[in-house]
Amino acid sequence: MGNSYAGQLKSARFEEALHNSIKASLRSSSGDPQPIFTQLYLEPDQYPGNMDDVKPKVDLYMPCGEPKGQDLLNGRASNGLEELEEEEDSDPSSPPLPYLHQGPAPDGCCTMDGFCQAGKDLRLVSMATEPIEVPAGFELVGAKSSSVPEHILVCAVDRRFLPDENGKNALLGFSGNCVGCGEKGFRYFTEFSNHINLKLATQPKKQKHLKYYLVKNSQGALCKGPLICWKDCKTRQFSNSSASTSKPSSSSSLSSKENGGTNGHSSSPFSLSDSPPTRTPSAASVLFSAQDLARDCSFLKPLASTPGGKTLPIVPMALRVNGPTNGLGPDGHPPLLSPSQVSLGPQGQGYRASDLGGNPVSSAMISGPPKKRHRGWHPNPLVPVPPTAIPVPAIRPIVCSPGAVLAMPTPQLPVAGVLQPQPVTAGETVIVPDNLLNTSGVRPVILIGHGTLPYFYGNVGDIVVSPLLVSCYKGNQLTEKTLASLGLTGSQLLSVETMILLTLQYLARLGSEQIPLREEFEQIVLKAMLVCPGGPSISPAQLPWLARLEASVSGGSVQVLVTYNSLGEGISESLRSLCDGPPYQQCLPTYVVIVCTSKMSGNEFCVLALGKYQARALAEGMLTTNEFLKEISYELITGKVSVLASHFKTTSLGDNLDKQLVRIQRRRKGQVIQPFQGDVTDHIHSQDAATMVPPSESELLSEMFQIHPPQLNVARSLLSQVCSIADSGSQSLDLGRFCKVDFLVLVPPSHILVNQTAQRIRQSGVLVDLGIEDASSAHQRSDKYVVRLDGDVHGKMEAFMRKVKQNPYTLFVLIHDNSHVDLTSALSGSVCHGELQGLADRVVNCQEVLEAMNLLVLQVSCFPFTLQTRQSRISVHNEVHWPANTDSLGELSPKELVYFGLRDYSSSLQWGVASPILRCDDAFEKMINTLLERHPHLHSMVIRSYLLIQQYTEAMMSLTSSPSLRDHITPETLAMVEDLISAPGREGTKGRGHMLLVRVPSLQLAMLARERLEDVRDKLGLQFCFAVLLGSPAAELSLPRHFANRLKAWRGCEIEDWVPHTYEDLEGLPCIVILTGKDPLGETFPRSLKYCDLRLIDSSYLTRTALEQEVGLACSYVSLRVVKEPCRSMAPKDPETDKTSGPQDPDLELHMDLERPQSTGSAATRGPGSLAENRVSSSDIPDSSQKPSTSSCPPGGKAGSIMMEDGMGTTSSSPRRVKQECDSLGSATSRPSNAPPSFCSSSSSSSSSPSSSSTQHPSQSTQCGRGSKSPRVSPRTVILSRAAYNLLAGESGSQLSSFSLLPHADVGWSSPLRPLFTPNLQGSEQSLFYRQWTVARQHHADHEAPPGPHPRRLLLSGPPQVGKTGAYLQFLRILFRMLIRLLEVDVYDEEELEEAMTDLSEATPPASTQWPDIEEIRKLPFDLFPRDPKFRRASAVYTDKMPKGLKDPKLEGESKMPAKRETVSMRLSMFAAHNAFHHCDQCHQYCEASPATQLSECTFHAFTFCSSMLGEEVQLHFIIPKAKEQHFVFSQQGSHLESMRLPLISAKDLSLLKSPIFTPTTGRQEHGLLNIFHAMEGTAHLHILVVKQYEMHHYRKYWPNHILLVLPAMFNSAGVGAARFMIKELSYHNLELERNRLEEQGVKRQDVWPFIVMMDDSCVLWNAHQPQDSSSDMADTGPSLTNVSLKTVLQHMEATPKISLYAVCGARKWSSALARRLPARPFSRCHLHDFVMLNVELTQNVQYDLNRYSCEEVDFNLRANSSGLLLCRFNHFSLMKKQILFGGHKDFLVKPKLVVMENPTPISPPQYICAPDSEHTLLAAPAQFLLEKFLQSCSHRLFPKAVQNSSNPVLSIDSYLNIGPEVSVCYVSSRPHSTNLDHQGLVFSGLLLYLCDSFVVSGLLKKFSFLKGATLCVICQDRNSLRQTIVRLELEDKWQFRLRDEFQTANCSEDRPLYFLTGRHV
Repeated sequence: MGNSYAGQLKSARFEEALHNSIKASLRSSSGDPQPIFTQLYLEPDQYPGNMDDVKPKVDLYMPCGEPKGQDLLNGRASNGLEELEEEEDSDPSSPPLPYLHQGPAPDGCCTMDGFCQAGKDLRLVSMATEPIEVPAGFELVGAKSSSVPEHILVCAVDRRFLPDENGKNALLGFSGNCVGCGEKGFRYFTEFSNHINLKLATQPKKQKHLKYYLVKNSQGALCKGPLICWKDCKTRQFSNSSASTSKPSSSSSLSSKENGGTNGHSSSPFSLSDSPPTRTPSAASVLFSAQDLARDCSFLKPLASTPGGKTLPIVPMALRVNGPTNGLGPDGHPPLLSPSQVSLGPQGQGYRASDLGGNPVSSAMISGPPKKRHRGWHPNPLVPVPPTAIPVPAIRPIVCSPGAVLAMPTPQLPVAGVLQPQPVTAGETVIVPDNLLNTSGVRPVILIGHGTLPYFYGNVGDIVVSPLLVSCYKGNQLTEKTLASLGLTGSQLLSVETMILLTLQYLARLGSEQIPLREEFEQIVLKAMLVCPGGPSISPAQLPWLARLEASVSGGSVQVLVTYNSLGEGISESLRSLCDGPPYQQCLPTYVVIVCTSKMSGNEFCVLALGKYQARALAEGMLTTNEFLKEISYELITGKVSVLASHFKTTSLGDNLDKQLVRIQRRRKGQVIQPFQGDVTDHIHSQDAATMVPPSESELLSEMFQIHPPQLNVARSLLSQVCSIADSGSQSLDLGRFCKVDFLVLVPPSHILVNQTAQRIRQSGVLVDLGIEDASSAHQRSDKYVVRLDGDVHGKMEAFMRKVKQNPYTLFVLIHDNSHVDLTSALSGSVCHGELQGLADRVVNCQEVLEAMNLLVLQVSCFPFTLQTRQSRISVHNEVHWPANTDSLGELSPKELVYFGLRDYSSSLQWGVASPILRCDDAFEKMINTLLERHPHLHSMVIRSYLLIQQYTEAMMSLTSSPSLRDHITPETLAMVEDLISAPGREGTKGRGHMLLVRVPSLQLAMLARERLEDVRDKLGLQFCFAVLLGSPAAELSLPRHFANRLKAWRGCEIEDWVPHTYEDLEGLPCIVILTGKDPLGETFPRSLKYCDLRLIDSSYLTRTALEQEVGLACSYVSLRVVKEPCRSMAPKDPETDKTSGPQDPDLELHMDLERPQSTGSAATRGPGSLAENRVSSSDIPDSSQKPSTSSCPPGGKAGSIMMEDGMGTTSSSPRRVKQECDSLGSATSRPSNAPPSFCSSSSSSSSSPSSSSTQHPSQSTQCGRGSKSPRVSPRTVILSRAAYNLLAGESGSQLSSFSLLPHADVGWSSPLRPLFTPNLQGSEQSLFYRQWTVARQHHADHEAPPGPHPRRLLLSGPPQVGKTGAYLQFLRILFRMLIRLLEVDVYDEEELEEAMTDLSEATPPASTQWPDIEEIRKLPFDLFPRDPKFRRASAVYTDKMPKGLKDPKLEGESKMPAKRETVSMRLSMFAAHNAFHHCDQCHQYCEASPATQLSECTFHAFTFCSSMLGEEVQLHFIIPKAKEQHFVFSQQGSHLESMRLPLISAKDLSLLKSPIFTPTTGRQEHGLLNIFHAMEGTAHLHILVVKQYEMHHYRKYWPNHILLVLPAMFNSAGVGAARFMIKELSYHNLELERNRLEEQGVKRQDVWPFIVMMDDSCVLWNAHQPQDSSSDMADTGPSLTNVSLKTVLQHMEATPKISLYAVCGARKWSSALARRLPARPFSRCHLHDFVMLNVELTQNVQYDLNRYSCEEVDFNLRANSSGLLLCRFNHFSLMKKQILFGGHKDFLVKPKLVVMENPTPISPPQYICAPDSEHTLLAAPAQFLLEKFLQSCSHRLFPKAVQNSSNPVLSIDSYLNIGPEVSVCYVSSRPHSTNLDHQGLVFSGLLLYLCDSFVVSGLLKKFSFLKGATLCVICQDRNSLRQTIVRLELEDKWQFRLRDEFQTANCSEDRPLYFLTGRHV
């Protein structure tokens, strides 16, 4: 029967067409048959039947039932399966005839099963993801082969040879292609079956072997779809008879978003959770695809007619699954396939399908006469089928196992019921009566309970099946883990009986205007489980009367119906009684609970909602926003609303509205009502009104943007979050490599939002601050940084991503603002209700964005719940929530503005004030309820809109011309319209008025409202009084010229063609804004917005986001006293109640702590300071418009005039508490030219003009407002529908609050039960709650998200209109400052202590000298005084030219506390040295070990030599990486280290660096600047780190490629002197070894390079100073300073002529003073330190003091100089030293050796010494360290005469010790032939002998003269040598000693204390 057809064509014409077509197709060489046949055959409605029986006009609004006795369709229905089997096995008794092939397959052909003869794989499993080219008109189908039953083979078949959904209209014959090898044009199925190796035993028949359509699933993979309906087998496959196209694959590709609806639910109408995902689409075409429905305006045609003129049945509109309320199963899969997921939405007829394509609907369900090739008529089915059965018996629930509903889960088999149901028995069907909706006025809603629902036949459009509460009964699906988290066990689950009673109890206590809410009932179930585990045991006999008892308390609104066979019986009875009762009966119960107590299946139940309000609300609540908007547009397009529209053509008094308006218009005779400064009764000529302009305000606009403390805190939190990502060690963000920040803001598709964001960017100056635009271009280019998520986004994003790829060193931030809007996945995205969907997912989650390492994604949202599911892409740690400052309410002055958010609106209901700010218009709701009952076919939003339009129309009329209408208008509407019209006329307003916002989600309804209100306004003469604007996201604002001129005058704007671009630009304009669009998108409204009319937002908005984002329109900043006053009056029981003043909600409230101008804070001066992000009442008139203006607006108070001085007066006070914007990061704001430089971040508050679009509140650019003194900024008044009001009233109402609702329609609850969501869950706790208990639905962008969150993605959430834009722009700014700081270092900036200027003429050699001349240098005197500022705290070295500063006793106060050293921040140059945190592409091999290298790749080498100084052998260890071994010489065996290679002095290689560089370092493995790759410009060099033994492994870990020199263990606690000593000893020993080695090779000993470089680990940058050319213009600017590399400096020094004659070379320390003037000489002989090039040969006999902890370099320099050696400093090089606060020369923590005390008090330096053998506390610190510290601090006790006495220094022989800054030291060497200062005539105030050797003799001491009372200090290693020294030097002759003057350092004897003796000169 595969080609059966419906005989609707005249037979002759048909026969002819058929034969011609077949012949043509068989002969044709092209693959396509002639189309003429198809056109002829498939023309719809060619012969319309007799339409007389179609119902008359009134039926336009009702689905048409089918008249009774219609013949059985096709004479067959339910036994399709039996027939199918019959046909499959032709005749079961006869054996199958083997089918004789036309011969064997040609040689060389592949004959393998599943492959075609060309050898290409055709199996679905392998083709699923292959791209297959399908020619137009062809369809992919699956063939079954008996030889490979487990596989489906993929074929492409011309769809004309396939049947339509009714099993008809397939052409005879075949045309197909092979998708494997691509061969085309198979004309016979036999030939084709051979090609694809079907290997059949019987004759090939396409009907038998082409089994399935193939469809793509949501992942885009090919999978098995619905069966091909070769016969009219309806029960086997319920493809609907009139789906809108004949192309099954289109209805099956249900991944698109609308198919599940916006809030839609799963990718197919049936969610098959237990079957694999690939099965999902196979169910898809069983019902119609919502997509196709959408295309046909969501309705199906009754499509006329059978030959008998009977109308065919209609399929219901929306078979929708998984409504917003029923989430996915606990495992995140959709629940099992069940009709419990299917709802039948409203449905109707009466339109002409526009797009049915080739669908032969006209022949819908009639079978034609038998064809001769097939068998005769089929016998009638055994089971009589109801005459109205239609092919949608899909509404069939799963049978739940009887017993405890919540018993532990039993494994359920995949339910394939819908795909292959069993034959239906009569008892399980329910026939829905015709005209049910018409008769009863209600469309019953069946709430699925527990048990088997029947099939529904007949007029199924008049019932709705809702899964609202079904999940509450599924506790048996809870996992053990979930139960445990709820505090339950499996034994606490409730029985079905208890569930029935709980349901009854719940329904009975619902109010008449409440609907059941899933979340509310779940909490009841949970409480019941916790209170009485398992529930009471109820016997079957008790259940009915207990149930009736529970229902009795409802007063008849809940009834119980008990049946004993099936639920269907009870449903049938209820529906029948509905129909039989009187029409529109008023006595219906609200709910009927049907309980079936059958012995077979245990107790089952369901609920029938019959209350008119409840049934409608439940049905509408199941539609997603997109679906109900489609439904509304359908009702408007098809004229279903005409009855309603005609009702509203008359006024409430019964007059014809239009005629009355025309009469009023004629009466005015061209006069209009005066726009402002007049009354409604004042009329002027329309031309005069058009030109009326308020007085202009001349104050200049000051475009200032201000950041407020909360915004700054949020920006800092974001920054610290970014830093913690970078520090996490996950390598996902390396902040060190970025030097710029760039950004792009993505916003939802709203033109106004784009303009608003671009304006914020402009005002904030962020583009200039980030350096990405210059000041001139930033203004024009700001809109390039904001992109709408619309069709053009892809091109813009591609350009942005190109920029990201091309600039790897720029950190890009992609800001996705309002990111909760449209989170549909790209796979299901499509055009839906005129809007593209899934774009955000395509952009933000595309692979390029996810992988870019220099791109951060910041998602910003006021309702982030949809981003916080189990599958969230954002780590919970990367969320930043707006701070809650509830505690600061008390500190703010009453003039402060505070944030007034959603929770404040809820809590304001308890204020008890006369006119609440959150209201429900009860009068409006009463009117609506009457209308809703009268028009059950229309969506309630349509009815609400029409009524709303009428209310506004009549309010305008009553206020102008028809006062008699007043009684018919709700007080709320009247008050708003009166305020709108009269406010501009009040004195002092200058014509400013209020904005009234009316929210109309449907665009068509909004356009209707705009058109209607404008028309009425114009006819009443109000056209110049207020504007009516359509606020559509898709369009810019359009405002009549005369209104724009008024705005310009208030702004003082001179621009000729200025027009408003944002809602804020409308500040002060009286207007009605009709805001349309599916969601509000985050636009900011001006302060003049006073009323938000949300009466259209009703029970369709039952998710938290949907509801709260509507009320979010009203949130804003308000005066603190507005919040505080009502709170005080509320309940002054205890001081705590003040807390309730404000919202209880930390999350939704923000208290600014900015000073406001004290007396004259006009609204405009509030600009920068005020936070009125959305100001409410822009005049000072309180909400109830009848009251006179309050005292805060003085009579005639110039409410609009703004005194300039008031504005300026604020500047002084405003910034008192504003912290500097970036704290330590320095001021990051741009400083606009007109801002007082004193506080650029808090900006001048002088903004005055009406809408200085700049100085604003956290998020706003400013509107400036009215001028009275400190006006009140009041919250906006919000008027709600009853349903929304109940939810927002929250705890104060009887229902649960909006917080507990499902957070968003795109997510579902992860489990049927969960803990109560308490309103105080905010910020991160709220996020954790949602992350645990919600999952993303199938069409949500996160549904397929990778398992872990994305590392570079952040979320900023804050309440609506709180200032998030300002916060993220500030974040960009401080992020940039931080990156610059990362590229900057703090270097010491201290000017050298000046030397007394000598006569320059003699001292200055020509300044241009590049290298020192040895003779010149020898002539220079050595400057003994250490001028480096780091020695400021050390003793001065006496010289005959002491710096002037030291002669003054100014150091007295300083010595008490160490001065903080001056630093300055410097940008790192390309030649900087870096620490371990630096990573870049060039040097990563230099410092990082490659993955292949192991630590073992380094070799350990001991190096032993004899130190004459130590008098013993020393063993050092080298750790040498393999790559660095070429720098060393090893023995023949390769194991023994012999020496370190040194170059020759004569070597001329320019790239060569001759000197090995040694860096002693301790405690700075991370922070030391040990990476000198860039400083060396990448040149090869030898760099050795000298480390202590115990730190070796730290340094190896961080610097695996560096050579380490490890000091012996005995130096573990030694100071830096020991390291320098060992470096020099080793280097000298190595020099000798190398000389010996090279001498053998014929090199002269003197030619070996004798220098080493000793460099600190804090040297960061090197500079060269060139004098300016005197002829240049720049001559007066001082010398130029250029960054140079360390390589340049070293090569220059190494190239010095006669270099080997210098002992030490070095550079000077940089200071900012150097930039101002050149050093006096190019070279100096003076102290060198930090970075020295040391000649180890010349200095062989001058050693560093290995015991020293400090000043070892000064000591060494003095000894080297006294030995006659040359020290030369290159003054044109300077060195910058970084301030490193870690490690290095750290002080030892000096603590007692044996700690006894719990908390030891710090030990002061005087306690570092003690008398020998005393009981003093002994300390655990090296003796030398204690001595040095003691001498630094206590020198005034040792050398009292020397303090502040630089002319009588202390004589120190052979050593320099720091004995405190107050004391000067005169250094004298005891060595023969040494050069010393001339001490003739010098009298010393003391003598210091430190570890003196045999060169110091008594004769030497006698040469010096001392003051009377001068003191002596002799320091020795032990008491014995101390006594010997006293005797040897004959000190007792001149010095007097006492026993008590002997001391030791406070060490125990094994720590070898030092001893010293003091005495006085006599």
